[in-house]
Amino acid sequence: MDILDKLALPADIRRLSRAELDRLCHDLRQFLIKNVSKTGGHLASNLGVVELTVAIHRVFDTSRDRLVFDVGHQSYVHKILTGRKDRFPTLRRLGGLSGFPKPSESRHDAFVAGHASNSISVALGIARARTLSRRDYNVVALIGDGALTGGLSFEGLSVAGASGERLIIILNDNGMSITPNVGGIAKYLSRQRLKPSYAAFKKRYRRLMEKIPGGQKIYNVTHRIKSAVKKTMLHCSMFEEMGLQYAGPIDGHDIDRLVEALLWAKNQQEPVVVHVITQKGRGYSYSEQTPDVYHGVSPFDYKKGVLGEKAKCFSTVFGEEMETLAQQDFRVCAITAAMTSGTGLTGFAAKFPDRFFDVGIAEGHAVSMAGGLASQDLIPVFAVYSTFLQRSYDMLIHDVALSGLHAVFAVDRAGLVGSDGETHQGIYDVAYLSSIPGMRIYCPASFAELRSMLRFAVFNLSGPVAVRYPKSGEGRYTDGGSDRSKVLREGEDITIITYGITINEALSAADRLEEDGVSAEVIKLGCIQPLEWTDIEASAKKTGRLIVLEECVSTGCVGQRILAGLATRGIALKSARLMNLGDRFIPHGTPEELRRLYEIDAAALYDAAMEDCHG
Repeated sequence: MDILDKLALPADIRRLSRAELDRLCHDLRQFLIKNVSKTGGHLASNLGVVELTVAIHRVFDTSRDRLVFDVGHQSYVHKILTGRKDRFPTLRRLGGLSGFPKPSESRHDAFVAGHASNSISVALGIARARTLSRRDYNVVALIGDGALTGGLSFEGLSVAGASGERLIIILNDNGMSITPNVGGIAKYLSRQRLKPSYAAFKKRYRRLMEKIPGGQKIYNVTHRIKSAVKKTMLHCSMFEEMGLQYAGPIDGHDIDRLVEALLWAKNQQEPVVVHVITQKGRGYSYSEQTPDVYHGVSPFDYKKGVLGEKAKCFSTVFGEEMETLAQQDFRVCAITAAMTSGTGLTGFAAKFPDRFFDVGIAEGHAVSMAGGLASQDLIPVFAVYSTFLQRSYDMLIHDVALSGLHAVFAVDRAGLVGSDGETHQGIYDVAYLSSIPGMRIYCPASFAELRSMLRFAVFNLSGPVAVRYPKSGEGRYTDGGSDRSKVLREGEDITIITYGITINEALSAADRLEEDGVSAEVIKLGCIQPLEWTDIEASAKKTGRLIVLEECVSTGCVGQRILAGLATRGIALKSARLMNLGDRFIPHGTPEELRRLYEIDAAALYDAAMEDCHG
């Protein structure tokens, strides 16, 4: 790590020789492997962009130029090069370094990232602001081929191409080929375009034509002739058809070629795409062989490449049950948005390939397609992370709920997800799903309940149904069933209502309360929309005191609906308390740390109940 320790980064990158740059890239990879093996995080994607990130910092000054990441899980190298190397032991830990770009963390981070396909639109907005304010800096959007599967990226490309704004879009292609090679002539012209002499000649020619009488007309004619000849000889790339200059494909691990391409792009006065080919997981044999496995990792033995065994979780159980349901009914289909493994559908995809649809990073399309499938009497199940389902709100209303279509939404990573932080916490779906007419929302608290509720949602219900469950495994509560409401523990002094795996916090608090003479009644809601009122009303009348514990934001939470419902039913309470995450964004940290920090764990519930009963 000698060169990393000696350099004043990122400024010193501009003075390094090629040999020193190669050494820097080697040291960056070793640093990433050793540190991410301790903290966990996104490894393969960062190993693939080492040379590209170094080249970006050799050409641009990100303290002034704006570098907009798409998704952002490939920003670790950028963070190392911009003064955050010493904070890597805190990566994705409470109070530590974020795993995504964060402007509040560094002036080198231009924009928040975490979700895919938005970088081109954001960068175009920044470029237009620069032009309107008559400032001078470069704007660069770095987007991967995976993110390019999202429709928003094409909206951004379409508008950027027509805008004429000075904007650089770097397409990091590490898998899917966006534009095929178009022969020797295309490669030759691509090389010529990138030469400084060619770029300088083009700029001088344009300026000359602007100065001489009739020069602009001459330039326009020659430009049209050149474009016509080019279209006759070559297949025009998709990007050029959209009005963007295109350079590539370029070896994303050749720093000289990368720097040459970026300098060319920097000198253009119009939107350009630089297409870069990289190898995901490069420089670490284990991640090169299975980059998908090493995309996001928990702490592991980097010397042996041994990843820790994953404990059984709700996603695994969901995938198993989906295979069972599909075997029983040919109408059952599974949809995912580039999350086959993450949502537990790897086995389903192998066994039922004709009924498995991976649509890429296109959640809106997935929901609309589910509506189409459901309209023809199939039973689509869209497995999607809570944070990404947010992108499909309009389609949920317009393409599914409005027609009462029976589509099932398996909402994975519901509640606190931990180390990915603000952009990934699944704490909003309770509110936005509850606002959709006809939507039913089930919340399994155990593996057995997930199996029962998923089966019930698929075969026994009609209309749109969401089954939401956490990233983690189950806790002490392991019972099954698809009951909309259960009284798990009878009591006289106070009522505690909750749902999902927070039932474990409620039961632990109730145990401790009993030891201290407080009799708590615990109600577990299996369905939070629509609510089953029988148990809620009876318990509220009996105890007169109520606490609703939830792992979601306050606005639109279940507790608000319960209090409003009790009030309209004329049921008066001696005390009422809503314990949730409030009106805030939740940072990264373990779910346990976050529950404790925001006082929705068993200890905080115990204190609240004691205060309400004796205060």
